[in-house]
Amino acid sequence: MRKVASFLVLVGLLSIVAGYFDHVPKVLIWIYQWGETTAWAIKIGLIVLGVVLYLLSGKRQSGGAAKA
Repeated sequence: MRKVASFLVLVGLLSIVAGYFDHVPKVLIWIYQWGETTAWAIKIGLIVLGVVLYLLSGKRQSGGAAKA
């Protein structure tokens, strides 16, 4: 699960940085159909979701390993 979470954070951050250079990742080009504000909300949402998943998966993995 940590790999998926890291991927979400990475895609969100790269899309924000690439936006400053007028380059949109092909994976996220569809989010601009709803406008700039919605695109920003989706990019920030990707980062937040990735961080939450990363933190939750870390707690589960460390808790399970301690019991074994």
